[in-house]
Amino acid sequence: MNQSVVANAAILVGIDFGNATHKESLQELQQLAISDQLQVSAIVEGKRNRPDPTTFIGSGKVDEVAQYLQQTKAALIIFNHDLSPAQQRNLSMRLNCNVIDRTSLILDIFSQRAKSHEGKLQVELAQLEHLATRLVRGWTHLERQKGGIGLRGPGETQLETDRRLLKKRVKLLKEKLSDLRRQRGVQRRSRQRSKVLSVSIVGYTNAGKSTLFNRLTHAQSYAADQLFATLDTTTRKLFLSEAGAVVISDTVGFIRELPHTLVAAFRATLEETVQADILLHVIDASSPNRDEQIDEVNKILREIGADTIPQILVYNKIDCVDEVNSGKSFVRDEYDRISRIRLSAKTGEGIEFLRQALLEAIVENSKKLSERAVNNNIEDGLGGCTKVRELF
Repeated sequence: MNQSVVANAAILVGIDFGNATHKESLQELQQLAISDQLQVSAIVEGKRNRPDPTTFIGSGKVDEVAQYLQQTKAALIIFNHDLSPAQQRNLSMRLNCNVIDRTSLILDIFSQRAKSHEGKLQVELAQLEHLATRLVRGWTHLERQKGGIGLRGPGETQLETDRRLLKKRVKLLKEKLSDLRRQRGVQRRSRQRSKVLSVSIVGYTNAGKSTLFNRLTHAQSYAADQLFATLDTTTRKLFLSEAGAVVISDTVGFIRELPHTLVAAFRATLEETVQADILLHVIDASSPNRDEQIDEVNKILREIGADTIPQILVYNKIDCVDEVNSGKSFVRDEYDRISRIRLSAKTGEGIEFLRQALLEAIVENSKKLSERAVNNNIEDGLGGCTKVRELF
């Protein structure tokens, strides 16, 4: 590689296939690159009906990218799409440069941000499962024979060895995550026995979930104006003097085209969402794409089986919205429950309405538990009578 290459400089490539969200998706890729400590040197766009099977963008667009590469001395090219192993290999060889796709970029950000032991295991599993797809056709440097003691049998290629070792590591990681999942399940059942309401904060990445979590619980969770600032689930108790406590969990943010390997690997963490009694769906009220972001979050909630859990929509960042666009502080649904709240987690404006909504949820949950207990006692009593009749 040329000595003048700028190590942290990247060229972004986004092709419009007639998708209405193309512009927003490309802006998001730029934010992702910045979150990954990269400097965006150029953005190459184009229109196509379908991807080119060899290079995804076609030879003419490859030449255009090559020109930008020569001008900017960038060290990396990032595609706003998923590339096949063959396409990635062909592009790397044609451009003599490292080429990655959107999924690889997100995985790299996750690998840098994961702090907990569980988070690191989840990210590594997702990276390895993504790498496994890159080894399907193999790379030329992996196909040659290599010497190695105790690693390969006779005639086994480097590619076969890599596949075998990767498969072994993936199996080990899944076993470790399964153990952690069981431990989390024990903790969750303990909370359920204590009849404490479980609340999970979900939402699009950078919607302000961690800021809201810190505002409610006075925790010190990392919060920053960047994508995927939070990866590890943090759980705290919030005491409401009028009705007791709720358990609140801050979870990883979602994004459009979130890699399936990540959703699968983070399933243990997302269990907190699946098992919650209520979801606080945090929305960036200042975002022009908030409706699309709401749809993306609900899409992933369906994927993990959390779409039937009651939601309170929390429109955050109202301090960044013009007064003209302002509305009611909160809205109730047909069951007289607070279903929408407008607030600013940063300034604290509107937080009292969220506390009120949680307070009402605690009261309603207590009533349900009491009714369930009464019904169980009645069933137990009837069961006892039946046994007495059977004796006589």
